[in-house]
Amino acid sequence: MTTIEIRWHGRGGQGAVTAGEVLASGAIIEGKYALAFPEFGAERRGAPVRAYTRITDNPNIPRTPIENPDVVVILDRSLLKKEYMEGLKKGGYIIANTPLKPDELIKKIDLPNSYNVSTVDATSIALKWLKANIVNTAILGAVIKTTNLIKIDTIIEVLKNRFHGKIGESNAMAVKEAYDSTLVMKLQEAI
Repeated sequence: MTTIEIRWHGRGGQGAVTAGEVLASGAIIEGKYALAFPEFGAERRGAPVRAYTRITDNPNIPRTPIENPDVVVILDRSLLKKEYMEGLKKGGYIIANTPLKPDELIKKIDLPNSYNVSTVDATSIALKWLKANIVNTAILGAVIKTTNLIKIDTIIEVLKNRFHGKIGESNAMAVKEAYDSTLVMKLQEAI
């Protein structure tokens, strides 16, 4: 394994920072090295937020912003714009919270056919299980299905340790439903 770099784009209150931390915790449980950290502008609910996660087999992990990610995760539909894909490596992954199918998203934001694209309606899943537009756990299901970086059971274990009781169960159900309903379009399918 080399280093996998993930850049998360969301809005304050949607859980982008928590999603990055949960993914990193799961990677560590599975014996990898990982680091997650946020980048905040205006710290208020609804303001754009960036978070970063690095997963690697190297214990020396830089704590610098990720400019050329392997994966871009978009938690908020209003951020489904080309500018948020900047720097994404050719052959990288775009994982988006949208009811659109991957090919529809590619057309909508005029993406080149050089990325793998996954979509999931994380908002509907979050509203169903969490009764709030906190899409982080739903989007984690999509990240796991798309990247296979870690096992879904590991993410569920981390969530249940972090959120106890009914909240942990609801988050686990959101992850499972998102995992099952994520549509993945690999690069060769897009060409």
